[in-house]
Amino acid sequence: MKEIDSSFFILAVILSFLGFFLPCSILEASDKQIIGADEYVFILPYKIKVPARVDTGAATTSLDARNLSVAGDMVTFTLPSQPRGSTITLPIVAWKYIRSSGYREKRPVVEMELCIASKRLHALVNLNDRSDMKYPMIIGRNVTTGNFLVDTSRSFTTPPLGDGEENDK
Repeated sequence: MKEIDSSFFILAVILSFLGFFLPCSILEASDKQIIGADEYVFILPYKIKVPARVDTGAATTSLDARNLSVAGDMVTFTLPSQPRGSTITLPIVAWKYIRSSGYREKRPVVEMELCIASKRLHALVNLNDRSDMKYPMIIGRNVTTGNFLVDTSRSFTTPPLGDGEENDK
């Protein structure tokens, strides 16, 4: 009986020690949805579905926007990935300098409502011509942090809720 009591005591001490020293982010990770390196994203309220690359190295989310036209504090652009070439006009909330391949570029930033997997959220998205890129959208850390865990061995894990039934943020 003494062996069981001492084993239980040692196990309790070890578990207490781990619980005290483990970062909270590890303990809270279970409420974050797992997504893959590539996911489909619905752009709401337009219900436009685009394939996106989840890039944990990118600070911000970026969308392929063609025929970009700025008038005052508004930007109009076309999403070429759509068969009908959807044209969208949104207010510019900021301008962001992006460093890429040795050059700096000033891009307009807009707020968009996105649906990724079962999460519907608002995100700041910079607009630029991504015609030379495989994916029309890059999902950056401004969207993934606090919302998702990324498993790079997976792709297209969960289709987005097109009607945005769930509103997590």
